[in-house]
Amino acid sequence: MSEHLWRTGPRAEAFGDEEVDCHRRLRGPYTGVGTLLRRLVPDAHTRWPDLVSRHALEILSAAPELSGLIGAGPQTLTSLAIPSERTRIYPANRTRRLAHGIFEFLRSYAGLAGHDPLTLAFTNLDEADHTDQEFAAIALRRAGSGPLRFVVTTRTKNVVDELSASLHQYARQTAAPPRAAFAGSDEEALRAFIGSDCVSDDPRQLAAYASADPAVVARLHDDRAAELTGGDSSLALGALLYHLEHGSDPAQTGSTAMLDAANHCFDMGFYHALLDIVPRGRAITDPFAEQERHWLLTTKMTTALASLDRSLESLPYYDELRERYTIPMVHLFCSYAMAMLYTRHHPPEHKDHHQAKVLLNNAVAIASLLPDIEQRTFQTVFQNNGKALVEMHLGNLPGSLDLVNEGVKRLDAELDPDKHQLHRSVLLNNRAKVLVALGRVEEALADLHAVIEVDPNYPDYYFDRADVWRKLGEPERALSDYATATTLTAPFVELHYNRADLRAELGDLEGAIADLSYVVELEPDQLDARINLVSLLIDTGAFDTARACVDEGLRVHPEDARLVHASGLLAMETDDLDLAAREFDHALRLDAGLVAARASRAALAHTLGDQDAAVEDLTIAIELDTANPDLLYNRGFVLQAAGRFREAIDDYSRALVLPGADEPELLHQRERCEAELVDHR
Repeated sequence: MSEHLWRTGPRAEAFGDEEVDCHRRLRGPYTGVGTLLRRLVPDAHTRWPDLVSRHALEILSAAPELSGLIGAGPQTLTSLAIPSERTRIYPANRTRRLAHGIFEFLRSYAGLAGHDPLTLAFTNLDEADHTDQEFAAIALRRAGSGPLRFVVTTRTKNVVDELSASLHQYARQTAAPPRAAFAGSDEEALRAFIGSDCVSDDPRQLAAYASADPAVVARLHDDRAAELTGGDSSLALGALLYHLEHGSDPAQTGSTAMLDAANHCFDMGFYHALLDIVPRGRAITDPFAEQERHWLLTTKMTTALASLDRSLESLPYYDELRERYTIPMVHLFCSYAMAMLYTRHHPPEHKDHHQAKVLLNNAVAIASLLPDIEQRTFQTVFQNNGKALVEMHLGNLPGSLDLVNEGVKRLDAELDPDKHQLHRSVLLNNRAKVLVALGRVEEALADLHAVIEVDPNYPDYYFDRADVWRKLGEPERALSDYATATTLTAPFVELHYNRADLRAELGDLEGAIADLSYVVELEPDQLDARINLVSLLIDTGAFDTARACVDEGLRVHPEDARLVHASGLLAMETDDLDLAAREFDHALRLDAGLVAARASRAALAHTLGDQDAAVEDLTIAIELDTANPDLLYNRGFVLQAAGRFREAIDDYSRALVLPGADEPELLHQRERCEAELVDHR
């Protein structure tokens, strides 16, 4: 296994086959990863075009300039929608999916190219955007003994928590000697600093920049901006943006560039970058002279905060906008956005669906008065779609369905059929969800067929349709939809988890184990997936693999009762009954209500001949899970072994009337008990 290195210190140097500077001031999101892809993808595209095609979505998200080489990749109504019709935003975890996909591309590329290993050096990672730091954290963890080796440099140890954990666990830290200080004149130092796009940490250059005439500095920023204009599009998220911000016209040229950058990051789901860009943009944008630009910038940031589970922080900004402006669209947008905070994004203790409905009624009222007919129709339908979500959360499913149906009919009747194709598909998908909740599954299926026909490259629709196929008893069609979805998206944890569940139901334990193993490789903290995986590994006799899986889980979650219980199950399977007893006791100390641990400890007690202890644990388990026929069967079996035949008969009889009961076995055991009672008369 190649050793990863973490070199720290001012102006630390890195070394490797490919070295990239990750400073976010250069290209914003994916500065380092995007630079790496721009270097490696042309070779990969020539030699292994199928590999590039499989990862086109991830590659183009991080390095959009490569579209001229590899094509646009699969397009969806979301990616094709014009700004005024963009009504869907990406979830915050999309960047995690992209990071996993990019890592898998790089790992495959290095393996195919015969590198042993390919050393990738990421410098200035502590100054990187969240996307690069997230990628590095995931890559360090997943690299293992594969063909990739990482050398990371940071000026400080100030990195996101996940990256810090990966660096400390998977990389050897060394203090790097600093580079030699700049030796030129003050003017040369100033020009060198701006020529570095202001990412240098050389003390001479920093001092020269700080002490220079502001007019000279602004002119040099303008000159550098002119050099970068017309270059790679990602420069507009980093260096070009910074120079325009600090040039001679920040209030117009710089502010406009800020909004353009914010729009791109918003559309791509780069929400952490928005929290950097928008405050800078607001600082150079006059809220009165440039009202629209200012409120559009602000609402990009508030949406980012909500997407990053920081919704409470966004409320003061909405109050600021509502106090400052009388623009109808500002109040309409704020009402809708605040409603979504109260019904979807806020922590549970701050949710208020009734307040959300109040806000949405206000939004509908404003929308109904808009002078433009098309805008009036679309905005009214859009706000009512939000209201349909609130009605769902309030338990009013028929009311929710009525609102969505009305929206579909109104768009069809009042707008050109080519207009708002994205939102039409969103409405149909939302209607399908309401119909599923109402038990009208076949109608939901028809809507999902329709949205897939108009938006065939959007993976979530296949994921949703697979769930409907399962409800309709069509598992093979569900598997087909899951398979299609995997070809349209970066690695998607929920997809593989659900497919594993279906495969297990169908008896494909090998396939289920493969899916669940992939889930815990992607995200080790996925506890439900890990527990299910361990259970399947035990069922198939793969005890060593199961033990490694449990131990890895306990390193992440040492006090999780289900993992401790799984450790006890493994101990039972390998006849280490003392360890099993300790683990079951420990699991129940952590969670006295863990029914599975009660049942397992009862089974162990039965094995050891302590039937009273087994009955006690099973009695508690039955009180906790009254509708479980297996628990009643187990207690009946223990009572039967203890010679308590009448009590055993009672348990078998109670179990027989419960859903899911094993009737032949229960009847067989009850007959045996009845025979014993006859024999003992």
